[in-house]
Amino acid sequence: MQDVVIVAATRTAVGSFQGSLANIPAVDLGAAVIRQLLAQTGIDPAQVDEVLMGQVLTAGAGQNPARQAAIKAGLPHAVPAMTLNKVCGSGLKALHLGAQAIRCGDAEVIIAGGQENMSLSNYVLPGARTGLRMGHSQMVDSMISDGLWDAFNDYHMGITAENLVEKYGISREAQDAFAAASQHKAAA
Repeated sequence: MQDVVIVAATRTAVGSFQGSLANIPAVDLGAAVIRQLLAQTGIDPAQVDEVLMGQVLTAGAGQNPARQAAIKAGLPHAVPAMTLNKVCGSGLKALHLGAQAIRCGDAEVIIAGGQENMSLSNYVLPGARTGLRMGHSQMVDSMISDGLWDAFNDYHMGITAENLVEKYGISREAQDAFAAASQHKAAA
């Protein structure tokens, strides 16, 4: 089995909802990171076997946002790309699948990561396609429905976090320490 090596890692600045990156589509953020990664490593774009990008909020983003990001970053059209949706684990799953492809001998060079912009997630209007003939209709926030709402228990994912805290006995202090350590790693 072939060894897997992470040659480089890069990311955008840490954004916030409705913050300074609010008007930049996820595919443009992904493309910028891919461009920087290629520049940083000196890898020829034609050497890339595949691009794997996690993205949860894809309503209205166009077909296969990972491919859009790859093409915008300057990769050849012959390089395939796949968008993954595993909710919060989407980007990490992209890394996992990339490593798997290399270990199995299906690929040598994979670009894997994630891209998202919650600020640009669209509202959708259920029922509009078949015609809203009479009465009221309600827009649905795709950020909530597709990213932050538990489809099985019909509640916000924040409740899931609270349930896990209770189940595993994670103290507030432990949560804060983990968050602070994570922030320090991101800033490094």
